[in-house]
Amino acid sequence: MATTTIPGYRYGQVDPSPVTETDLDLLKQTLLWTDDDTAALRRAGEILAGRVDDVLDLWYGYVGSHPHLVRYFNGADGEPDPAYLDAVRVRFGQWIRDLCTRPHDADWLAYQEEIARRHLHDKGRTDGIATTEPFVPLRYMIAFIWPITATIRDFLAAGTDDPDEVDAMHRAWFKAVTLSVVLWSRPYAPELW
Repeated sequence: MATTTIPGYRYGQVDPSPVTETDLDLLKQTLLWTDDDTAALRRAGEILAGRVDDVLDLWYGYVGSHPHLVRYFNGADGEPDPAYLDAVRVRFGQWIRDLCTRPHDADWLAYQEEIARRHLHDKGRTDGIATTEPFVPLRYMIAFIWPITATIRDFLAAGTDDPDEVDAMHRAWFKAVTLSVVLWSRPYAPELW
């Protein structure tokens, strides 16, 4: 797959993940991942492709309405940095697309490690922002699984009249988001992972 040209979004340009494809397979087995999930996620990607900005508007509104969350976008002055919010938004949108469409291969694993690193060690560095918060606590990364999952359902339902298809896409999305956050947790406690 071609390298994405979004600033700071570097598929194929990051170090390999210490998580192996065998590790990934075991995680997917633990999540009861099936080929049907892969197909449902692809279908979700088709539906969400034209709605990514709407999804991000909802998610950014949620984060922005909670001072304990939006503070992780603060610049050196202690206020949310608009340039940082915009840069992350572009990558967050690409993450939605990739979550649904990219194969779970070594490049995908490497980029999940990059995302984790940016939340833990290099907060703001990719965008040249001196943030007031040096990292996003793991507790918020884990807790965010639910809002990211719950809020996507209406977007999926808008793309089909089949409630069984909505359920399948929503289940697959939930598994994919959970898988992402599990992978992002690795650098927080690598000795325990």
